[in-house]
Amino acid sequence: MSAADDGDTDDADSYRIREDLPDPETFAALREAAGMPPRSLEGIERGLPNSLYGVVAVHVPTDEVVGMGRIVGDDGTVYRISDMAIRPEHQGRGLGTRIMERLEAYIEETAPPRAYVNLVADVDGFYERFGFEETRPASKGMYRRTE
Repeated sequence: MSAADDGDTDDADSYRIREDLPDPETFAALREAAGMPPRSLEGIERGLPNSLYGVVAVHVPTDEVVGMGRIVGDDGTVYRISDMAIRPEHQGRGLGTRIMERLEAYIEETAPPRAYVNLVADVDGFYERFGFEETRPASKGMYRRTE
């Protein structure tokens, strides 16, 4: 994955969205800070390199990664937006929207017709702006965790 940069930063907005994945420790810390269920370090280390695409939000003055989002899937029929997380102290600045715009652009540029794009949302009203809708009653989301 390259470290392409969107370059859209200025004095008032001291954040940059960069095409990249966080290191495993930062990934775990962002999930924890955002109140998401933890993942094992082993799982993170194995899983991150298998991402199709990812972006991070970087706070320019500190060079700290404060947000992330990635796409996992088979790069043909299924794309899943995953691990959207912003540190709480950096929320409310449009970073989630900017991350989603980059993830959506990747899908629009690379996904063939009729690909299935999904996500599991724990925030009401955010993902709907990007055209996502609930699957019920046609289908329902399900999950289980390994021990």
